[in-house]
Formats: sequence, C-alpha cells, structure tokens
Amino acid sequence: MKNIFVFKLSVFILCLIPLGLGLWDGMSHQLTADPIEEILHRTGIWAFRLLLVTLLMTPLKVLTGWIHWIRIRRLLGLFTFFYATLHLTTYVWLDIQLNWPQFLEDIIKRPYITVGMVAWFIMLPMAITSNRYMIKKLGKHWKPLHRLIYMVVILACFHFLWLVKSDLTEPLIYTAIGLSLLLFRLIQNHHDKKS
Repeated sequence: MKNIFVFKLSVFILCLIPLGLGLWDGMSHQLTADPIEEILHRTGIWAFRLLLVTLLMTPLKVLTGWIHWIRIRRLLGLFTFFYATLHLTTYVWLDIQLNWPQFLEDIIKRPYITVGMVAWFIMLPMAITSNRYMIKKLGKHWKPLHRLIYMVVILACFHFLWLVKSDLTEPLIYTAIGLSLLLFRLIQNHHDKKS
C-alpha cells in the first residue's frame, strides 16, 4: 500500500514538472520571442502527451500484468484536462484577450480551434466525474462516458495536424501513436468479448 502511494505521488510530481519549467522560463524571460505562442505550444503538447500516456496504461497492464498502471490512469486523465484547460485559457485570456466575438469567429472559421473546443468540452464531464462519488452515482453509465476519451484522441490528432502549417513530422508521430493505442484498445475489447 505504501509503495502505491509513493508511485502515485511520484507520478503527480512528474506531471507538475512541465508547469514548473514553464513558470521558471516565464519568470526568467526564456519563453522565446513570442511567449504567448510558446505557452500555447507547451500546454497543448503536454495535454496531448498526457492524453497518450493515459491511454497507454491499459496496454501496460495487459503486457506486464501489473494492475497498478490502472490506478494512476485517473490521475493522468485529470492532468491531461488540467494542461488542456491551461492551453484553452492561454488562448482565450492571453492570446485574444477575452475578445468573445473573435473567439466565436475563430471557432466557426478555424477547424483546428473547432475540434480543440469539442475535445475540451468532451473532457469536461469526464474530469467532473473522475471521483469515487460520481463513479458510484453514475453506476453503469460511468464507463461509457469515460470511453469518450477515444473520441478526444481522434480530435486531438486533427487539432494538431490542422494547426501545423509546414512540417507535419511531429503531429504525424503523435497521430500514429494515438491511432496505435486506439487499435490496441479495439483488439483488446474484441478479445474480451470473445473470452
């Protein structure tokens, strides 16, 4: 039990490191010539990375037989939402400075912002229901709600691909990882139904 607590605490601290590094770079004026763009990139990329790591927990449990990977999945999911919210807040508050007409126009005219917003709104009820009380309250409806994470992965892939204007190498790598994890899950679900 003590080892699990240490494991969870270690993961919690690791998830805070990107935020800490970002704050340090901001205070020491090391956020490149366009700090807002840099913050947008960092928060967005860490939201995506943590989303993929969250999905990785089930394959790790299946491949290693170690059940405790699943015990940190909720924590990782909440940190995914945390960084996605920082990403959204940076865009709304720092980038467009709470210009709501421009915000609505961007959602309508820019597909990458549209899918990004849809992904965030899908994650919102998942984050709200990521506690023991809501798991009990929702009962059998909790799992279907949290399976929406697969839709979030697809939307995040499109968000990244449409956002990048020139070199698509990085978003294609993330997309390949995301689709591989989704494929693993589909195969696993099919296997579970047969057995």
